[in-house]
Amino acid sequence: MQHDYIVIGAGSAGCVIAARLAEAGYTVNLIEAGGADSHPWIQIPAGVAKLLYDPRFNWMYASEPEAGTDNRAIHTPRGKVLGGSSSINGMLYVRGNPADYDGWAQLGNRGWSFDDVKHLFRRSETYEQGGDTTIRGDSGPWRIQDYRTILPVTHMFVRAAQEAGFPFTPDYNGASQEGVGYSQMNKLGRWRGSSYRAFLASDAAKRNVTITTNATVSSLLIENGAAIGIRFSRGGRNEEARANREVIVSAGAIGSPQILQLSGIGDPEHLGSLGIKTQAAVPGVGRNLSDHYVGRLVARLRGLETLNELSRGWRLVREIAKFGLMGNGALTMGVTSAMVFCRSREGLASPDLQLLFTPASYVFGKALVVEKEPGITIAVCPTRPSSRGTVMIHSADPNARPKIHYRYLTDPDDIRVLLAGLDHSRRIFAAPAFRDHLIEETRPGASITAPDDIEAFVRREGTTLYHPVGTCRMGIDPNAVVDPELKVRGIRNLRVADASVMPYLTTGNTQAPTIMIAEKASDMLLADAKAARAA
Repeated sequence: MQHDYIVIGAGSAGCVIAARLAEAGYTVNLIEAGGADSHPWIQIPAGVAKLLYDPRFNWMYASEPEAGTDNRAIHTPRGKVLGGSSSINGMLYVRGNPADYDGWAQLGNRGWSFDDVKHLFRRSETYEQGGDTTIRGDSGPWRIQDYRTILPVTHMFVRAAQEAGFPFTPDYNGASQEGVGYSQMNKLGRWRGSSYRAFLASDAAKRNVTITTNATVSSLLIENGAAIGIRFSRGGRNEEARANREVIVSAGAIGSPQILQLSGIGDPEHLGSLGIKTQAAVPGVGRNLSDHYVGRLVARLRGLETLNELSRGWRLVREIAKFGLMGNGALTMGVTSAMVFCRSREGLASPDLQLLFTPASYVFGKALVVEKEPGITIAVCPTRPSSRGTVMIHSADPNARPKIHYRYLTDPDDIRVLLAGLDHSRRIFAAPAFRDHLIEETRPGASITAPDDIEAFVRREGTTLYHPVGTCRMGIDPNAVVDPELKVRGIRNLRVADASVMPYLTTGNTQAPTIMIAEKASDMLLADAKAARAA
């Protein structure tokens, strides 16, 4: 098989890149390890609770147990299906803070400031609620909408946050991120709006993109220092595919460094220990892993309806009818219905905390199950953690899972920020709006007040918000994996374009920034193709 481009990974980034290249008239072979996205749990937004633990559509990674998180293996879901993680996530649309991208640019990544990339956010989206078109898009394939159904308890949270001192922001993706606001989701009508469904629906995409599913990439084909294709297995057979122009790796923060390392791109000492010949000495591959680690504040309620009750019995039957007949109700919801962006201390240039409100409470285990009694949750997320981990292969076998070491909370400042966020959350729950409805705090519990005890709680029960980034970091220093044009150091015709290239996390959920990265990668690929034709 031979195409102009090969894109590895039909996830949030890969689908965008394939679509944009196809629209320009180029042929693309889009390689995906998973299969079709037709299962109802994928398309119904409330199905996210099922998908996080479903191995049919999920890589079901787990980190190595580490002392800093009570020797637990942290469950790490990643999409293994058309649409990738955009087919199994909570669908929250959060661009991040302009300061995030300005910070990337200040590290030497020219062309990545917010002024440089804001048009890419606009280009990708249609914000159905409208707004300032110099900020929000109105003609992109990715449809963004406010929640169709908002429970009274969410309105109460927004009011309580304002009573606790956080200003209301009507659009946290607009002129000002800071404050409390209602969540926005990427959806197609009542259904999930994955990158696959949104971007690959055009006639050009259908005409010029070949989608190869259930294909596990074993390595890149590299000749004379250039990527010329890939090796992959499908249905028990080993196959090859070739690219006339470039290969783009968009397999995510776990998969992309794995593929590079299997192909001989990484730390020579590490690769040599596994019997892998070094094709390019790039020691930064798999390092700089960063993720959003959260501690959850949970409370029991009375007199207010939450998703706990709506998910069972006659109420669930009612919600199914609402979804089928009117396209609204609880089944149209993701997870977080409102959020606060705020600061852990004075003097910061931008928020370093995200407080995510869910009108439900859960039992975490081998599945995500709502509790029976009415409950609400605030997930406290330090948005710019300093702790860094690694993703490293430990075998030359492409079917062996890489070892994930998050090293959460190894930097003491991450604990300080997390504890400040829990204090903010307790102030919100103590605000007058909740006075007649909040029965008790169930986790960590009102009696847990000493900093050491709260720290022990978040180490024991905290978990990922599913936002790993940074393992193929972009930069101009010797430890960077890709340059600001996303080209892999030491190998021609090879780029990485996904969340793994982020120098550090953005302030909020990472799907929207990943789509933006893919849009920018597409522009750079097309610019290079145009220059090559003119040469």
